[in-house]
Amino acid sequence: MSARVITGVDGLKAAIGEHLGYSEYFDVSQERVNQFAEATGDHQWIHVDVERAKSGPFGGPIAHGYLTLSLGPMLYPTVVRIEGFSMGVNYGANKIRFPSPVPVGSKIRLGVKLLEVEEIANGVQMTMEFTFECQGASKPSCVAEIIFRSYI
Repeated sequence: MSARVITGVDGLKAAIGEHLGYSEYFDVSQERVNQFAEATGDHQWIHVDVERAKSGPFGGPIAHGYLTLSLGPMLYPTVVRIEGFSMGVNYGANKIRFPSPVPVGSKIRLGVKLLEVEEIANGVQMTMEFTFECQGASKPSCVAEIIFRSYI
């Protein structure tokens, strides 16, 4: 699956409201969860203590919500590529929710929808809806409005 290419301000404006596509599914391993725990200092047992987590509320260890969200920069470029700008930056987020857990060993993918494009000095500000879906789950694992700025 190749990324959708959108070029320039006009291309972005023409795509407002569109679902831009999905990434491939990505395996969420215990090793990645442990690495995230080390990087962030979040060693809560529901994430890193496999044996204890089996008797917990989710029946096994789950990925950190922020780990799921942090996969966005890796998965997003496989969904869409914005061209016609010299650089882009993450600007922030409006809303982030974690409606359902990501069990360790499951697969997730990212869906991207372009919500808004606003012209700013020397570029544009885009608001994208990122929806992380766990394969086989009835609800998304994470839904976030992410804001990017791209400069000409």
